[in-house]
Order: sequence, then C-alpha cells, then structure tokens
Amino acid sequence: MRRALTAVGAVLLLGAGSVACAADEEEHPQFVGADEVCGGLFAGATAEMLEKVTGDKVFAWESGEGMEKVVSALKEGYESGRSWARGADLCEPQPKGGGVKEEANVSFSMYAPQDVEDEGLPAGAELYTMGVQSSVRKGGASLYFECTSPRLEGSDRTPLRVYGGFGRGESDAPDNREYRNMNMQILHAVTLKLVKELDCENNAGLPKSPVLTPK
Repeated sequence: MRRALTAVGAVLLLGAGSVACAADEEEHPQFVGADEVCGGLFAGATAEMLEKVTGDKVFAWESGEGMEKVVSALKEGYESGRSWARGADLCEPQPKGGGVKEEANVSFSMYAPQDVEDEGLPAGAELYTMGVQSSVRKGGASLYFECTSPRLEGSDRTPLRVYGGFGRGESDAPDNREYRNMNMQILHAVTLKLVKELDCENNAGLPKSPVLTPK
C-alpha cells in the first residue's frame, strides 16, 4: 500500500510540475509591440524608429536575455587573448507573419584591428564620423568602438574592440537620408545600453546623442 501511495504522489508531483511549466510558458504573449520585444530594448523613440524601418508594428515575443549573452560572449572573447571573437545576437525582432528574411537583427562581436578599413564597406554604404568607424546603408548600420572597463582586466592597456551591427531585414521602407539615419540611431541607442552593462569608461567614446555626419 505504501508503495502504491508513493507512486500516486510521484504522479501528482509530475502533474504539478507540468502545470507549472505550462504556466511559465503562458506568462508572456506570443506577439508584442516594438517597445516590448527583447525586454523593452527599443522602448521609447527607438521603438517608433524600429517600426518605420522594418515597416512592422507587431513582433514575436523575445526575452531580454540577449544582453547577458552578448556581455558574456564579449568578455570571454577578450579574455581568450584572440584578436577577434564571434560575440552574440542581442535581439532578433521577427515581425508577425514574417519569415527569416523579414527578421531584423542587432548583434555585437569583437573585431580585429585590421577590420576597420574603408575598403571593407558593403556596396552602397557610407562612412559616418561616430566611434572608431561607423557606416550606414539601406538595410542597416555598423559601429566600431573600443571599451576600457574595470570589468576587463588589461583593457586600460588594450581596450576591448567591439563591432555592433543592425540589420532591418527585408522592408519596403525607403532608402533615403532620414531612414539611413534611423538605422544608425537604433544601433546607437542599443549600443549605449551595452556600453553601460560593460561599464565602459567615458561611454566607450560614444556621444549620448548620435552623430549623424557623413565622413
């Protein structure tokens, strides 16, 4: 009888666990607005710009764990002593009903010194003056900067070199100065949040407001 009761108890516990997991999965909606995706990464004016450049207002829910993954990947890459490291995706806003091609993306990695060269720009891209190097294009923006941080031993001598990229995915949004600038404004806004998480000195040399000046 005792064995039978034990078995029943185990089944009840298993059932309770399943209910708890189901409840956890239902804690968030399937789709959210641009200001809520990735833990509110694009909250405020940045969310409006994301809507404009992607042409979408509703996105698949995505957690805010991307920031922790990026910070961990950059620290690990820096501590490895290599000249570059892959990094991680910070956020991949996928529009409701859209596929992989329509998915936007913000990612960061550690770049090698030789990567900062004018010759390496994608076709149609333009250099801007912000950071170590920055550029905009129809479909996104790129930003290179260096971070000195008490969280990174030796960075006072050799700063962490970070490359940030934003891609809006396939979109019917126009290709003009206003929209190219929005690509950079989005990237700049989320980069400042990463810089804060890394505790970079002097905002890693980046201004509080983006400098949108062609070089």
